[in-house]
Amino acid sequence: MARILIVGDGPGGLSAAVFLARGGHEVTLFGQDKTAVNYARLNNYLGVLPIDGPEFQAIARSQASTAGAVLRPELITEVSATDRVSVTTEAGEKLDADYLILSEGKNPLLARSLALSESGTKAIEVDRDYRSSQDRVYVIGRSARPTRSQAIISAGAGATAASDILAREEGKDVQDWDSIPDAD
Repeated sequence: MARILIVGDGPGGLSAAVFLARGGHEVTLFGQDKTAVNYARLNNYLGVLPIDGPEFQAIARSQASTAGAVLRPELITEVSATDRVSVTTEAGEKLDADYLILSEGKNPLLARSLALSESGTKAIEVDRDYRSSQDRVYVIGRSARPTRSQAIISAGAGATAASDILAREEGKDVQDWDSIPDAD
């Protein structure tokens, strides 16, 4: 079982938390529910009828918690990545983990503090699985795609990063799906 720390509780961070917690990993998500989706009405989120952002966030936060993720409202003031990754809370608590997912939105201060490279658009550069240039550090959502900020895109990025972590831990590709119960 891996320990994963997620900074940011918008659609990307919450999506990653659901996948990873369902995969049996120890997931701690830090966020103060100040995501931009709280000011939006989601009309293009596949499988979801139009919904106001705060209602969507409440459902997504509940889903992540029910899956087993621990949601903490603390602000993260520092991150580091050497052999392992770590975060420091505003209260000075330091937590170590195997992986770190940063979903900071349009102002990725923590990602920049790790000296992760930026493209000409101020996006933090990542590969197709949202791995940054720093091993075991993923950057998702608006930080990686600032000009394509949509809740469903961010959620997909979180799911992609989580799937990559699940595969790394299992040593093979992993699928996360439920089957429709047999109607006997």
